[in-house]
Amino acid sequence: MTATTSRDGRATACEDAPGSRRGLGSVLLCAAWAGLLWATAAQAHDEPRRQWAPAIAEAASAAAALPAPEVLPGAKARLAQVQIHGVVVGRQASSRQGDETLVDHAFSERGRGDRLRARWTLDARGLPLRYEAEGHDYWKAPLAERFDRVDGQARWKNRVEQGRVAWPEAGAFYLPANPPPEFNGVLARALLKAPGQRLALLPAGEASLTKGPTITAGGRRLTLHLIAGIDFTPVPVWLDEQLQTAAVIDDWFEVLAPADLRLLDRLKAAQREADRRWAADLARRLTHVPRGDLLIRHARLFDPRDGVAREDMRVLVRGGFILRVEPDDAGPAPAEAEVIDAAGRFLMPGLWDVHQHFSGTDGLFDLIAGVTSARDMANDNQPLIERVQRFDAGTELGPRVVKAGIVEGVGPLAGPTDMRVETLEQARRAVDWYADRGYAQIKLYSSFKPELVRPIADLAHARGLRVSGHVPAFMRAQAFVEAGADEIQHLNFIVLNFFPEVADTRGPDRYTVMAEKLLQLDLDSAPVTGFIAELRRRHTVLDPTVAILEGLYSGAPGQPPAALKGLVERFPPIVRRRLLSGAVAVPPGREEAYRQALPRLLQLIKRLHDGGVTLMPGTDAFAGYTLHRELELYVRAGIPNAEVLRLATLTPAQVLGVAGQRGEIAPGQQADMVLLDGDPLTDIAALRQVVRTIKAGRVFDPSQLEAALGMTR
Repeated sequence: MTATTSRDGRATACEDAPGSRRGLGSVLLCAAWAGLLWATAAQAHDEPRRQWAPAIAEAASAAAALPAPEVLPGAKARLAQVQIHGVVVGRQASSRQGDETLVDHAFSERGRGDRLRARWTLDARGLPLRYEAEGHDYWKAPLAERFDRVDGQARWKNRVEQGRVAWPEAGAFYLPANPPPEFNGVLARALLKAPGQRLALLPAGEASLTKGPTITAGGRRLTLHLIAGIDFTPVPVWLDEQLQTAAVIDDWFEVLAPADLRLLDRLKAAQREADRRWAADLARRLTHVPRGDLLIRHARLFDPRDGVAREDMRVLVRGGFILRVEPDDAGPAPAEAEVIDAAGRFLMPGLWDVHQHFSGTDGLFDLIAGVTSARDMANDNQPLIERVQRFDAGTELGPRVVKAGIVEGVGPLAGPTDMRVETLEQARRAVDWYADRGYAQIKLYSSFKPELVRPIADLAHARGLRVSGHVPAFMRAQAFVEAGADEIQHLNFIVLNFFPEVADTRGPDRYTVMAEKLLQLDLDSAPVTGFIAELRRRHTVLDPTVAILEGLYSGAPGQPPAALKGLVERFPPIVRRRLLSGAVAVPPGREEAYRQALPRLLQLIKRLHDGGVTLMPGTDAFAGYTLHRELELYVRAGIPNAEVLRLATLTPAQVLGVAGQRGEIAPGQQADMVLLDGDPLTDIAALRQVVRTIKAGRVFDPSQLEAALGMTR
């Protein structure tokens, strides 16, 4: 993927950078940064993306408007650009003088993004002697971090922890809580020097290194290095022939020099192949395929059709489908059938999560949590199609997936996708592209033109696709559904329907301003009750994602999100630290409004449900476990437990057109079930006690899956 900018954008980057220094070094660096963006323009040769060039140019100009990066005096900067789905959103500048390295990393997308300046020195083994950083995170929460080694002691402090240990004789590598991408290369180089390519990590854990393939082109030789121990899966970093960091790439993010853009597709393909091998090996080891029929005996079976759990039931599965459901008469099992004795445990249909964006280990965490069906609500399209095919084939672990394709407008705050639309003809091509590839709906995003909503809804409906999305900026939720939207993502857009003064919802205001507006919203007022009635009359569906809003309003930077409390402590140490953040920094004087935001949202959820609006639970956050929290919040709002279980099983199957295939435990249905060691009808938190997940008759042990990801019990 590539990006482009204009000569005007290049000049503006230098002239309008706020707070930029005007010394000679700054001018040269600004010119170099402008040249980096202009070089990127020369790479814009991918014909399918030409129609999005104006939008990409705007995004590149927005990235160029970031403050000029700092460099060490007298040093030359190595510049890399930061891309999201091929669109330039920022940069990373690395400079070195003597033993000291300075990295200035910044990106901006949709009004959010990191800004970090980090300095460090290393010893002869490549291990940090000193590290210090300051800046802010993706949600603009301030961060500062320091590590040093003094008198045989290693000391560190950051916003999630502080510690001191005796420096181990064998050495150790301090991995910062919020490092810039370049630090992956620092760790890779240290591992190359370490015995056996293994290193102890501070504050805890161990990293190891393996080499992947080498990509050669135009005199460049880049080698893939895979670092295990710092995430659930091996982390890729590309080093060049001088062992300098050439690229850090994941499903969402790309950091590399413009000169290496011509290699990007090959680098990504090599990483995807490494990921596929890892996932396929895990699937082979952790999928249990019964030798013949599968019989589940003595289960307490929940039926979402009537909300009743029936005692001592048996379920017979053959070939991935449910053959019989009947009272267990203690008779013999069919010949050669494998038997799971539920021993009175709670058996229910597999859960749905209708708002995910699959990457990495999301599919694994879904199966751990009992999620056997999901909907992807926007992704990098071809990799998603291939991933879903692997899920279905069993060569990668994950649920069944309904695909929703994103369609966005243009502009500097447009979402990270290449499916951008300015005209009706482009809208027609986008709808046809998704319909021809088996997508079930389209999702409109925040920069989409309001005047195109009705035409694209007609085009989508004519192809049998549903229409949902964010309510586009400068449009209200009521107008969105009147124009043909079948569904709305995120509860905050319902709230903002009643505050037209919050017109531009493309940036963080759609979250932050809403917290301050909620207390002004009279839930018994005629506008609110009337709109709820209109949503019911139109059968408009709502995907609320309350759990992620809870994390934004009720959390605190440096603390785990509520959905992961009690779980983060079981994650690998380095992963754990990265998840101890994510809340919006509360503006001074707004503490009470933020404290009241979640209770108010839960009151609104209850009004919507009682008013007959169909709710479908989705997360848009950490896969699997966050769905449990979403459902706990529905119960906290006052929705009965049995009804919440129906919303998480049968309702999505009905709305998304697969009722009769899944959503129930009944003859002829696909054998997707979850066995729980608890009763969610009396305590919804029992959903977290998954004993077995069954998808298409194949059996998964969540404890084995968690152990494979480095989690502890």
